[in-house]
Amino acid sequence: MATYIGLIQFTDQGIRNVKDTVKRGEAAIAEAEKMGMKIVEEFWTMGAYDVVVLFEAPDDETMSAFILKVGALGNVRGQTLRAFRRQEIEQILSKMK
Repeated sequence: MATYIGLIQFTDQGIRNVKDTVKRGEAAIAEAEKMGMKIVEEFWTMGAYDVVVLFEAPDDETMSAFILKVGALGNVRGQTLRAFRRQEIEQILSKMK
């Protein structure tokens, strides 16, 4: 499975209902599982982003569908980064000639 990092910010709606953020996180975990993904870890953070999430998904399309579905609820917006583990980047680098 591919690894992704989500950098999440609360929308105005999301911050108004911040007391539900853990419940929303639990719902996201359940939805990810239904879509064949896994939320590996969630971190509530200080700074430019309110939450950082580590995901595993089978492909970019599944990850994109999940992010669009969660975003459509209106509580968060964010950026998704494809992340490569050491072995993956070594394989990528080995293709450079």
